Amino acid sequence: MTRRSCAIYGVGIVCASLLIIGIGLVVTQVFQTLIHNRLKKEITLTEGSRVFETWKNPPPPVFMQYFFFNVTNPDDFLVGAKPIVSQVGPYTYREYRPKENVTFVDNGTRVSAYQPKTFVFLPERSVGDPDYDMITTINIPAVAVMNKVKDSFWKSSMVSIWMNSLHVGMLMTRSVNELLWGFKDPLLSRIHPMNPEIDEYFGLMYKKNGSNDGEFVYHTGEEDFMNYGRVATFKGESKLSLWTSEQSNMINGTDGSAFHPLLSKTERLYIFSPDLCRSIFMEFEKDVKVKGLPAYRFTPPRDVLASKEENPANEGFCVSPKECLGTGLLKVSVCRKGAPVVMSFPHFYLGDEKYSNAIEGLDPVREHHQTYLDLNPTTGVPIRASKRAQINILINRISGFPKTKFLNETIFPVMFINETVVIDDVSAAKLHKLLLTAMLVSNSPLVLVGLGAILLPVFIGLIVCEYKQKMKIEQYKNTRNVRNQKQPYLV
Repeated sequence: MTRRSCAIYGVGIVCASLLIIGIGLVVTQVFQTLIHNRLKKEITLTEGSRVFETWKNPPPPVFMQYFFFNVTNPDDFLVGAKPIVSQVGPYTYREYRPKENVTFVDNGTRVSAYQPKTFVFLPERSVGDPDYDMITTINIPAVAVMNKVKDSFWKSSMVSIWMNSLHVGMLMTRSVNELLWGFKDPLLSRIHPMNPEIDEYFGLMYKKNGSNDGEFVYHTGEEDFMNYGRVATFKGESKLSLWTSEQSNMINGTDGSAFHPLLSKTERLYIFSPDLCRSIFMEFEKDVKVKGLPAYRFTPPRDVLASKEENPANEGFCVSPKECLGTGLLKVSVCRKGAPVVMSFPHFYLGDEKYSNAIEGLDPVREHHQTYLDLNPTTGVPIRASKRAQINILINRISGFPKTKFLNETIFPVMFINETVVIDDVSAAKLHKLLLTAMLVSNSPLVLVGLGAILLPVFIGLIVCEYKQKMKIEQYKNTRNVRNQKQPYLV
């Protein structure tokens, strides 16, 4: 065998080997499986894992924006006119939320932690000074007290007299700082000596700057990657006892800061929210990119806050059969000390039109009022998020209180929040590197197939050349033999 023939056979063997091995690896997805198994091992809440330190102290800055609804026709509203509001905001705060008292429990399969939240005002991102900007809105302490005593003739009469003597009405005008972080309320101060359990101070975020929601216990994800970051217990309980059905009281999903790797577009993501006193779910909406990173956008569908007629599973969130509200609302009085607080999305987005139509100045817009999560599907890392929720008060005529006689039953908007986070540049660069490595390793079999495909035409070309060369030699031999036969023999 000639050296040339050996070279051809060698190229053929290498080409065939590359194609067979490469196609085999692609079909069996060996390298992809290796990468997935590595991710499942690395993305766990365990000491030394890739994500543990950033889970304890997330580096991306979180911003909390507060928007208020200022009543611009207070006198007309109090005599039965349609309320007119103007949106005032944002008042923006940097939110710090490191996890503290992190302790492994249950043989390291779970981890407990507290998450205190601290807010620092950012004037450069705000529309004004919260100490001096005044907001006219519903007098929430007064409405709460009236609803509390409305079933007792003597108590309601006493409270009505106090309200008149203290000049307490259905509306109040307070600074943004007072509405957020608290002020001494005259009506609550009158009641406090007789009922010390009632605080003299009221604020939408009163006692929430520097405090925590309670102890969370999370699954580490070491035993099952699908359980990574999932809440096991909250305040020592594995389920709530606030609502009227077993399903409604379930604590499902994570706390919204961590999600399992290898996300699917078809799955539902559950999040437990202490602010809403329940778990909600989100579904895939579309593919997006943030700082060059691929992400799946998950959003809560209309079903989450749908009425019991639209979604029978939500009947368990009715405080009582008479207090079942329409689509887009959730009454949370059960975890607000009985106050008639109603949660919704901003401007009643995804809610029945009658709620936004009842208030002049509201305009629900998807881009401004939708809650969403942009998650990298490979790692489950949140790379952008916006949590938007609105606090409303249910107002109506209350027997024994003449100040309410002209009021129509209304879900009155007070304030909405927009809590946002975008991955920082350092974390984005690290994630880019990780995804690139995973892509290269996963696609390495394709490199083998590509090399084999490149060598294949070379191998075919060499065979063709070898065949032509043989044909030429054969033709030359045949021609020479013919000539030899034609020459005469010499005697």
